Amino acid sequence: MNILGISAYYHDSAAALIQDGNISAAAQEERFSRRKHDSGFPVHAIDFCLRQGNIEISDLDYVVFYEKPLRKFERLLETYMAFAPAGIHSFSKALPVWLKEKLFISDDIRKHLGGKKLKAKLVFTEHHESHGASAFYPSPFEEAAVLTVDGVGEWATASIGYGQGNRFQILKTLRFPHSLGMLYSAFTYFTGFKVNSGEYKLMGLAPYGHPVYADLIREKLVHIHDDGSLELDMKYFNYCQGLTMTSRAFSDLFGGPPRKPESSITQREMDLAASIQAVTAEIMLKMAEEAKRLTGSANLCMAGGCALNCAANGFLASKHLFDRIWVQPAAGDAGGALGCALFVYYQLLERERKCTGRDFQHGSLLGNAYTNDEIRRYLDEQNIVYEYHDDDELMPLVSRYLAEGKVVGWFQGRMEFGPRALGSRSILGDPRNPEMQKRMNMKIKFRESFRPFAPAVLAEDAAEFFDFQDESPYMLFTAPVRQEKRRPLSSEEETIMRNAENLNERLKILRSELPAITHLDYSARLQTVDRERNPRFRRLLESFKELTGCPVLVNTSFNIRGEPIVCSPENACTCFLHTDMDILVMENHILKKDPNAKPVNRESYLKRYELD
Repeated sequence: MNILGISAYYHDSAAALIQDGNISAAAQEERFSRRKHDSGFPVHAIDFCLRQGNIEISDLDYVVFYEKPLRKFERLLETYMAFAPAGIHSFSKALPVWLKEKLFISDDIRKHLGGKKLKAKLVFTEHHESHGASAFYPSPFEEAAVLTVDGVGEWATASIGYGQGNRFQILKTLRFPHSLGMLYSAFTYFTGFKVNSGEYKLMGLAPYGHPVYADLIREKLVHIHDDGSLELDMKYFNYCQGLTMTSRAFSDLFGGPPRKPESSITQREMDLAASIQAVTAEIMLKMAEEAKRLTGSANLCMAGGCALNCAANGFLASKHLFDRIWVQPAAGDAGGALGCALFVYYQLLERERKCTGRDFQHGSLLGNAYTNDEIRRYLDEQNIVYEYHDDDELMPLVSRYLAEGKVVGWFQGRMEFGPRALGSRSILGDPRNPEMQKRMNMKIKFRESFRPFAPAVLAEDAAEFFDFQDESPYMLFTAPVRQEKRRPLSSEEETIMRNAENLNERLKILRSELPAITHLDYSARLQTVDRERNPRFRRLLESFKELTGCPVLVNTSFNIRGEPIVCSPENACTCFLHTDMDILVMENHILKKDPNAKPVNRESYLKRYELD
């Protein structure tokens, strides 16, 4: 049984292939097209899935699209009528796209999949069914409450569901325009970041501020009910009828117009970030409490774009409302491609689901891989100098480079599905190095200096460094650095922390024994690494621990700002050569910078990608 799932046309298009219930492949289109958050039909991702599954288009039994376009168009029309004539400009821009493309997705799918060659049945699931299925079916739980929170699907903006065995049902929904995802994106826009891209920057900025606007948000913008449902006062928002997220009333409420992208970040933006993060965590907790009340389950699964808010997830986990929480690694729209395919396999076809107590996501390493022979062929064709080492030599050698303060590009095995690099397409560094965060942000990633980096830690050693008792294999929870690992601040440093509006002054202050991964509030976005999910990355961590006594590495995605995570050896070499990375490791091949090489045109490389 071969089932292809597709998400497309909004952001983060993707494809996933389920073969007899096993997740054979899943990938975002952006990795192949090299366009961040690519929304186009996932031609390249589908081609990869078919190759990985060793099948042809004619072998597909079902093709599933992750939402119902007609129902979404219904929302567009009803929203326009509710605000007419105010939304005429926005509506006139959206309508031609719908009439040309989005209303005829069945035809588009058939056209892209070979026309008459496609014998598969076409199925359209609901947006939140796809999200919920992506969270429950691969989870380690026989039964669980399922919480989906995002911007909007057809009409739903949040839903509570329940999964048991091979069945999943939605019990309760929140409807557009009232949306936690839209509320958070409004603040993303207002603080000068790009909607559907910069929300994680807002989350990262929050610890630099104080939640001084939280009460104002609750009083004016959103009424929060005890069950986690909410009502927005729409006079402060413009996303229903305009081309911006917020209205003039929003600007008046917060003392001026939105911050211009790439301009200086002021205390206002820091405090707004802290405030909306606090309100978001409060709402997510209330929604989770309602899910607990409705289902009585000890387990919680989460999906939707808001489930990528690892700070809110960490806050929720700290409340111990559920025994275990599992978040879909590709929680955004990309994961809908996986969820809709799983929904058809288990729910519609009623296939048996065997729960083993471990998740079925295969470490979310579901993308393409390259053999040593393929990598060597590429390097030889490009006349690139390299060394080759077997594993017994490679791991200690790379560990030594890391301990010396070198930054390593790490390209191994199958590419990650989802927005996080989990040790297959990663840039690695020594977390003990006080200069590592600044260097990686400014000289390698070319991104904002305040952005934190994640620690990858051996699973059994995580509790020694972090207040977190569960596993976090997909980097979707923040956890506090343990008190005994924190560095006491001097009185002068305490003053700077309280008073300095300048982010750079605060960044200079070392927070813990692992300064490169400790955020301003002593939190860290944790990745626990075990033998089953990523044995090769784990071997490197074990080697680094053996050399240094430290079982932790800085792990950030292998890309620069605005670039999708690298997919191929060519992508990896290009990124390596145009940044200040010191070492590139592709499977068993090691590349070093040649001091006599002709200088590369770094500016040209940076201009390839729009700022995110």
